[in-house]
Amino acid sequence: MATAAAVAKVGKSVHRIFVGNLPWTVGHQELRGYFREFGRVVSANVIFDKRTGCSKGYGFVSFNSLTALEKIENEQKHILEGNYLNIQKS
Repeated sequence: MATAAAVAKVGKSVHRIFVGNLPWTVGHQELRGYFREFGRVVSANVIFDKRTGCSKGYGFVSFNSLTALEKIENEQKHILEGNYLNIQKS
């Protein structure tokens, strides 16, 4: 029971962003690696087509601090493997 309470407590302080226009070569680790410079990444998930296994070109990144989101917003451009990323709070 304590574990569920701990998870619920962490869930309240998680801040998530949508990341669009990802190159098809970017996976979970590359996405995590890029956003690690802005703060502690709780999770980074690229969305893949279940039928083909190919990236759908977007994903989600979660942080445990609002400071990380502020740093991301302050950066004018985010480029990963040559693509300009589309970032929105989610």
